[in-house]
Amino acid sequence: MRLCATAARFVLTAFAACFVLAAPASAASDYPNRPITLIVPYPPGGGVDAMARVVAQKLSEALKQQVVVENRGGGGGTLGTKFVSRAAPDGYTLLLGHTGTISINPSLYVNLAIDPEKDFTPIGLVASMPVALLAHPSFQAKTVVDFIKLAKAKPGTLNLGTSAMGTGGYMTAELFKAEAGINVAIIPYKGTAPVMNDLLGGHVPIAFGVLPPALGNIKAGKLNVIAVTSKKRFSLLPDVPTMDEAGLPGFEAVLRYGVLAPAGTPKEIVDRLSTELRKLVDTNDVKERIHMEGGDPLTSTPEEYAADIASEGKKWGGLVKKLGLKVE
Repeated sequence: MRLCATAARFVLTAFAACFVLAAPASAASDYPNRPITLIVPYPPGGGVDAMARVVAQKLSEALKQQVVVENRGGGGGTLGTKFVSRAAPDGYTLLLGHTGTISINPSLYVNLAIDPEKDFTPIGLVASMPVALLAHPSFQAKTVVDFIKLAKAKPGTLNLGTSAMGTGGYMTAELFKAEAGINVAIIPYKGTAPVMNDLLGGHVPIAFGVLPPALGNIKAGKLNVIAVTSKKRFSLLPDVPTMDEAGLPGFEAVLRYGVLAPAGTPKEIVDRLSTELRKLVDTNDVKERIHMEGGDPLTSTPEEYAADIASEGKKWGGLVKKLGLKVE
């Protein structure tokens, strides 16, 4: 009798184990069967939020399930990013990440305790956005070479505006200083808007910043664009040279946007999301909307996005370490 009871328990245990093993496959096969949350680790209204809303709308149509954008701002993007890293790996909580949150913050923030290569499963890239070297029309240097010559002739006297420490604009300025071998004072502002205001007012003569807030003033002749920091010319400003073309060979500093899931998300779900993401980014209306937000469409496989995260993390993490930049 005892043997039969033992055998029964064995059968039940084996059945339960098989059920547990089969559950992820079942969950993946009917994915998605409820709404998906796409976390934006910043307040509404910024570039990351804009990209997320483009993705959410089109992904909802493709998956026939609602994709809801949820803003979880705070800590320079760290709070929302950490939230997703700890979410259930079931494909129902995703992150709209970008270079700042994924490649800069992990080295910059002392207590972040996030390893992007271990804590996330990349799904795919969506867009890239160059940073631009912008100047007030009265600034005497009109080219990158002229600016470098002026900075070397007057070391420590020129002010270079950027957004807050650790942002793409700020880190681009630090990288530019290092590669150009110049001594200029970087003036970090709390955000992009105050940088643009002081640049327009001539209070700071030159700045590194993202293009969307500046495009109207550029077209109106109120700001000059000296160069963009991408490898290729920016689609909306085809006459503006890249840094490489303008005299700083090999220089590149772009913000890349992509979708990620928590580590351990089933491959079937990742592959489904990745396929749909590449399809939607390749449509004309999405390309147009990304252009309107100041970016260029960019697609990738999960593996290509993982390689990009590793490469960018090494690049920016090395610069953070070299400069001794840390945020508590």
